[in-house]
Amino acid sequence: MSAWFKPLNQPIHDWLDKRVWIVGASSGIGAALAQSLLEAGAHVTISARRETELQSVAANFPKAHVVAFDSAEPQAWPEAMQATLSAMGHIDLVVLGAARYDPTHSWSLNLSDVQKSFDLNVVSVYRALASLVPYFLNRQSGGIALIASISAYTGLPRALIYGSTKAALNNLAETMYFELAPKGLDVYLINPGFVETPMTSGNDFKMPGLMTPKDAADCIKSGLQKGRFEIRFPRGFAGTLRLISRLPYRLRFWLLHKTTGM
Repeated sequence: MSAWFKPLNQPIHDWLDKRVWIVGASSGIGAALAQSLLEAGAHVTISARRETELQSVAANFPKAHVVAFDSAEPQAWPEAMQATLSAMGHIDLVVLGAARYDPTHSWSLNLSDVQKSFDLNVVSVYRALASLVPYFLNRQSGGIALIASISAYTGLPRALIYGSTKAALNNLAETMYFELAPKGLDVYLINPGFVETPMTSGNDFKMPGLMTPKDAADCIKSGLQKGRFEIRFPRGFAGTLRLISRLPYRLRFWLLHKTTGM
């Protein structure tokens, strides 16, 4: 196969006894992905702030491990990583999905929400990388997956804060791949559309292509198995928004105004 058509990451052919750490797994996509990988035979450590919810996700799975911590806390990552290593022995893949969503318009900006969103959605990822990258480089293998959003593709109504944080993760993942892939590490960028989660439950507008957490988890699992760099879904809506993001601004803004009614 020509190098141009090879997967950008190493395909994962077998989950049996893979060691996966999922951060942001007490509900929604993270919880569904954890259960899917556990059913496939992986060892999975799940993390979030809410230990009771984590224990519920881990119930009935002998290979599930719970490490509860607040990923926005500056000093929490080294200790959480050590607890994860103690539970599983080593880590093959980390999925970073802890996030918050504060629907906001330009005229109703709350700086406290901005600070909290960037601390959790962006800065906590850098805190994770400060511990994870040296570990994986020392092992000369491993993968890091960032859960961003298709809202990163272009400016959208009410995504004034959230979209910006996810755009930062898109850029970060691209830079990480550029630098880490030559060193033998895998980097994945996961860009979901609308998924039925506590985060989206307050939306008062029609959400195109709305998916269940299980369907989202299946898309992520399939993308990881195929070695894709960017895993985006649902295919139709995500692909359309990606195409719109490449249009000239005048046409793009006209389409978005027409589509969203704003």
